Amino acid sequence: MASAQSPIAGISLRSIESNGISMRIAEAGDDGPVVLFAHGWPESWYSWRHQLIALAEAGYRAVAPDMRGYGGSDAPPDVEDYDMDHLTRDMVGILDSLGVETATIVGHDWGAPVAQYAALFYPERFTALAMLSVPYSGRAAGNPLDAMRQQAGENFFYIVYHNEPDGVAESEYDSDPRGILSRLYLSPSSPREAPEVTDSRRIAGGWIPRLGAPKSLPAWLTEVDLDYYVAEFERAGFRGGVNYYRTFVRNWEAPAGRSDFTIKVPSMFLAGEKDGVIRGAAREALSDMMAPLFADLRAVTLVPEVGHWVQQEAPDETNAALLAFLEALSD
Repeated sequence: MASAQSPIAGISLRSIESNGISMRIAEAGDDGPVVLFAHGWPESWYSWRHQLIALAEAGYRAVAPDMRGYGGSDAPPDVEDYDMDHLTRDMVGILDSLGVETATIVGHDWGAPVAQYAALFYPERFTALAMLSVPYSGRAAGNPLDAMRQQAGENFFYIVYHNEPDGVAESEYDSDPRGILSRLYLSPSSPREAPEVTDSRRIAGGWIPRLGAPKSLPAWLTEVDLDYYVAEFERAGFRGGVNYYRTFVRNWEAPAGRSDFTIKVPSMFLAGEKDGVIRGAAREALSDMMAPLFADLRAVTLVPEVGHWVQQEAPDETNAALLAFLEALSD
């Protein structure tokens, strides 16, 4: 299909068919080894804008889809269509549409487990793995959603909120896309207004009023950037992305008969030191936790003073780590 209008010079957009759906992909670089990027929630191909350009300039063919349910990609109606089987087959389907056999896969936030399981399920297609923000922990011993519900109790926890019936979470976010995105896309040190809701109990309200509004945008996010994200969610809505959270149990049950959860391909991990996902864990602790689950874990890197949106907050450090990893693969 013809390329769509891209907001960034050097990056083109087009739609392809993958795994039975239409997916919009962003591309930079015409030749070289393929690097496939999987974004998280609530994001877009645009989250990889810095990496697409940097890798193309270094001789790679960089590709980032809007994941299913997001932006210019299809958003199937059923929750089951967002489980890990569908998401990893989407990644394989992108390679098939590109006419390439193998790629390095890079994932951030929800894209990290997609990338991890793509490398686990299809090591012949995804021959190297880079994980951002979310470490790999294999298969949990028990139902993960039950554990989160028990830990939260009567208190608000966003993953439990996303699993409430009747679409309450996406209804809240759809009513104020700028409100939720501008409160999430911040650095740990970003100044905020006081939250409207301080009662920790779920009955006190949804998520937006619990997050203090930003007093200003962080240096790494311009008004133009935020406008682009907001427009994408105004068009596509939040339901597709929230549906990923509704597959926790399905994803946990599906591979129950599998005994080996070791990722065999060369792998790396990178996160912001102040990313709430890693809960203050030191590099050594993360390395010790993940090492038994990998045959070839080559690097665990934490970027000082950086939060969750590491590839946007610290693009130079992220690009340097990715390129060092990629270049070492050919040694």
